[in-house]
Amino acid sequence: MVQNPSDAPDTPGAPSLPPRRTNPYAAVLRTPGAAKFSAAAVLARLPMSMLGIGTVLMVESLYDSYALAGRVSATLILAQALVSPQVARIVDRHGQRRVMLPLIFLAALGLGGLIVTGIMRGPEPLLYLTAAVAGGASGSFGSFVRARWSYVLTDPKTLHTAYSLESALDEFVFVVGPAVVTILATTVAPPAGLVVPLVAAFVGGWWFLSQRSTEPPPVPPVEGVRTTSAMRQSGMVPLVLVFIAMGTVLGGVDVATIAFAEEQGVPGMAGIVLAIFALGSLTSGLAYGAKHWVSPLWRRFVIGVVLLAVGTSLFSFAHTLPALAAIMFVAGFAIAPTLINGNALVQNLVRPSQLTEGLAWVGTSLGIGVSIGASLTGARVDVGGAAAGFHVVMAGGAVSVIVTLISLRSLRKDRSTEQIRTA
Repeated sequence: MVQNPSDAPDTPGAPSLPPRRTNPYAAVLRTPGAAKFSAAAVLARLPMSMLGIGTVLMVESLYDSYALAGRVSATLILAQALVSPQVARIVDRHGQRRVMLPLIFLAALGLGGLIVTGIMRGPEPLLYLTAAVAGGASGSFGSFVRARWSYVLTDPKTLHTAYSLESALDEFVFVVGPAVVTILATTVAPPAGLVVPLVAAFVGGWWFLSQRSTEPPPVPPVEGVRTTSAMRQSGMVPLVLVFIAMGTVLGGVDVATIAFAEEQGVPGMAGIVLAIFALGSLTSGLAYGAKHWVSPLWRRFVIGVVLLAVGTSLFSFAHTLPALAAIMFVAGFAIAPTLINGNALVQNLVRPSQLTEGLAWVGTSLGIGVSIGASLTGARVDVGGAAAGFHVVMAGGAVSVIVTLISLRSLRKDRSTEQIRTA
């Protein structure tokens, strides 16, 4: 039998074959337990792409007000943004399962209450209350899964790949989620779009928390040593401010796109267009994460923010739905790499005992920006239509660049400027 040349032993003088290239994503997923906790985290954070648009679609349809829809959606997102870092800080001390298991029940109760209130056309304050409970108790599974990766991996290069994978999966969630929730809300019933995230949050959260072997051990406070917030670490405040501005872009895009699709007479296309936006980000995120970069991390972060602002400026040319979809795809290219770099900056800025909290602050700052963007855009749409809503998006992109440039010295002082080179 003729032996496969790749299996033949080396002989003196024979040319050596080049090593077989390995898919970096497949390599990190072969880490024991990694594929399982990563898959569970995808399901658990599926609601993050569905709750905002689902709330807007339900409330606007049942109460006939984009302004109210934007406020309720902003309440849910803002509650999650404000509470998640505090929850993450407790998680760092006491563990993911112990803290989050009772909270996923509370989050399900709050979201169920929001759905029932909408169906009954209940009072406006009850919409805000149930939305706040649903958001505040949901936690930040994006930070939890990244904390697990940091626990099971020690090599910075493979951790970069893992973080890139999670950012790509975030974008996959945003490809699938908006389309599903829009189809359900527009073809089944307005509240139907919130049922899927209710089930996904509970089932995915339970599955993720049941995996004990990969859960990072808690780091209890040392007696006599005062524990401080991750936000006290140098560089965290400017990073959070940049992500708030970026979140304004994302929140504004959701509401403005829904309004634009309705103006065009095809409201069901809003989810498809938003999925195209996320698809652009998914594509760039996978390509970015597959390469190990040698340029300083802060520089790549700045370039990403600038490119995002350039992409948002293109919304002024969106006069038809195909044109908007094309612009969304191009603008989306800057999102995932910038988020990957932002999470990597946190990894370098905070102490290991503050990692979950630090990652949650990045997510929470994005959430605060999303709530601001949704609320401002909803108000502008009621006054001037979708075009006025996209003005908020463009302003958010401009502010993100301004804040980044002002904060440049702080970002450059971080030790993330040390280059990580391939072996």
